[in-house]
Amino acid sequence: MARQKKEAARNPLARLAGAVYFAYFVTAVGTAILESQMPAVVVKTGNVLAYLLYAIVTLLFYDLFRPVNRALSLVAALVSLMGCTVGTLSAFHLPTYHVNALFFFGTYCLLIGYLILGSKFLPHILGALMMLAGLGWLAFLVPTVAKHTAIGIEVLGVAAEGLLMLWLLTMGVNVEKWDRQERAAAKAKGLEA
Repeated sequence: MARQKKEAARNPLARLAGAVYFAYFVTAVGTAILESQMPAVVVKTGNVLAYLLYAIVTLLFYDLFRPVNRALSLVAALVSLMGCTVGTLSAFHLPTYHVNALFFFGTYCLLIGYLILGSKFLPHILGALMMLAGLGWLAFLVPTVAKHTAIGIEVLGVAAEGLLMLWLLTMGVNVEKWDRQERAAAKAKGLEA
């Protein structure tokens, strides 16, 4: 009975994160594919909606990964939200002081990958893939690297984030292990106080 309550509490959060992540993918990829065939206002709306969905995923991930490391989960969320802000400003051609949103999203993927590796409730292979995707997105910022590896970086990034999204959507998290990790984090915090 207690386990069912725990699953009812945690897995919907993980699955909700997966569902919003899926909506982000559909919006971002759909907008990118149809960009040349749509009016500019529709493209901007699609981009803003994609960034809004990613911001929601970010907040859900903060809650999901806080038992692993609350401070690092907060830093990751702030980095991602800065990326969403820069991306939204760029969509409207507003000044971003030459900061590329990929800098934030690459860093975010690295941090989420690290948090997954430190988690006991998700497969570590997802964390390793997210870290590789983060390195790829950061490498994409170097023009000479991007010129020769753009397709590979994009495939790696989409595959890593897509696999994480599908895992959360279909499998959720190991609730028992999530609860244990949360209790251990709370106990450690209690000892520090």
